[in-house]
This record gives sequence, C-alpha cells and structure tokens, in this order.
Amino acid sequence: MRLLVTFLSLMLSVIMFDIMAIPSSGYALSDIYGDKIYNTGHLKPTDSTLKVKIGESAPDFTLNAISGQTITLSQFKDKKNVLLTFIPAAWTPVCSDQWPGYNIAKSLFDENETILLGISTDNLPTLFAWTRQMGDLWFEVLSDFWPHGAVADSYGILRTDGVAERALFLIDKKGVLRFINVSDINTRPDLGQIVKAMQDLK
Repeated sequence: MRLLVTFLSLMLSVIMFDIMAIPSSGYALSDIYGDKIYNTGHLKPTDSTLKVKIGESAPDFTLNAISGQTITLSQFKDKKNVLLTFIPAAWTPVCSDQWPGYNIAKSLFDENETILLGISTDNLPTLFAWTRQMGDLWFEVLSDFWPHGAVADSYGILRTDGVAERALFLIDKKGVLRFINVSDINTRPDLGQIVKAMQDLK
C-alpha cells in the first residue's frame, strides 16, 4: 500500500511539473478572463534588495486574511513548516495563474507538513473579489496593504512601485529560513523547486 501511495504521489508530481511548466504566454486560467485581466506588459524582473538569508530566523508578522482570520507567522512554530508565496498584484496574468496552480498541489504540502500562506500588498476587498473570481483557494490569503508592504519590506522584496516581488520563502518548524526564491516577476516560479525544498526539510 505504501508503495502505491508513493507511486501515485510521484505521478502527481510529474503531472504538476508539466502543468506548471506551461509558459505564461500559453493557455492558462487568466486566458479565460481575456481583457478583464490587467495586462502589465513586461516588467523589470526584480526591483528590490533582499534583507534576509537562508539560516536566519524569518521575520515574524501578523496579517489579516480574506477568511476573516488574523494570521501570525510564529503561530506555526514547532507545528508546521510554512511556505510564504508573495505575488505582486491581483487581477494580473501571472498571479492569476500561479496561485490557482497550487490547488492541485495541496496533497504535496500536506505530505511535507507545510502550510502555504499567500501574501499580496493588495487590500482585503480586492483580494477577496479576485480569489472568488478565480475559484476558492485552499490556503490563507493575507493582505500586506497597511502599513503598506511592511511585511514585504521586512523581507526585502518591496519593489519601488509598492508591490511585492514574486517571491517564495520556506520556513521550517523552528522558524528558520531554509529556501528563498525571488524570481522574475514576469514568470511563474517552478513548482518542482518548491517540492524539492519541502522534501529536503525531512
């Protein structure tokens, strides 16, 4: 039975890697909405200076979620690993493809005892409307709107235009940063890297 579960998990991983490897210019969820999604054009790939590094304690924070919950990073200490996924803005093409893509990966997060927290500098009403339009997400979506971008800034990923970089931070159960990826804002991060980083925590 264990061998079957391992095989199915591996097959799911392969399928997800293929799906997430689709170029952002190809068919994706955002394509369904056509001109209702704001076209940002090509942006400067990165526009910030990282303030944290692997091996350091992750800066703690408390933010409000669209679920009505108040989430504090340290509430997961000694309980779960945490993956923070920062995105630049709601109603934009790459962001509208990235987060819904994590819905099919929920089992891999569960297997690796990892909580996923989505963070944007958009306000709560905007994030609520956007995520409802895309379809519900299984993870908490948090607003870093006010003080504007304070959490993004504490990690060193607040861009000069006030949005966050497209960035991932994997934090272990002790609250230590174990994986950091600040990627090109114009492209989706590789899901395979995320899965490998979670598995490496074991």
